[in-house]
Amino acid sequence: MEFDHYDRGILELLQTDSDRTVQDIADAIGLSATPTTRRIKRLTEQGYIRKRVALLDPDKLGLNATLFISVRTSQHDAEWLRRFADGVARMPEVVEFYRMGGDIDYLLKIVVPDVKDYDEVYKRLISIAPLSDVSAAFAMEAIKNTTVLPVK
Repeated sequence: MEFDHYDRGILELLQTDSDRTVQDIADAIGLSATPTTRRIKRLTEQGYIRKRVALLDPDKLGLNATLFISVRTSQHDAEWLRRFADGVARMPEVVEFYRMGGDIDYLLKIVVPDVKDYDEVYKRLISIAPLSDVSAAFAMEAIKNTTVLPVK
């Protein structure tokens, strides 16, 4: 797909406020509403826009602790990964989950009401599949936390 400055503008604007009207977006990028609507539809159909969501305030929801869990395992077969990935996916506290390169095999970001609530998450995590090491670090302050991706 050819990606031009109008497409980039649409994506940048929608990332910062997906509630904008088509007319607002059109005015901001210098197009009329009809071609802007077609472009948004095309960007969605082609998968550039996966979905439009509301970002919730974790503090208002009482989710005051963010922890990063480092996981190491000595098992790296497909069945173990399927079992572990399926189990972690069912844990609502896990908001991000990555398979890593380097010393850590997996990295999880979790949100819980308090650091002491991590113990319950830990117990469920270690029951999913055999793990060699599980370490946690808690965030003291979120200095930058964004969902906005650079659109080049």
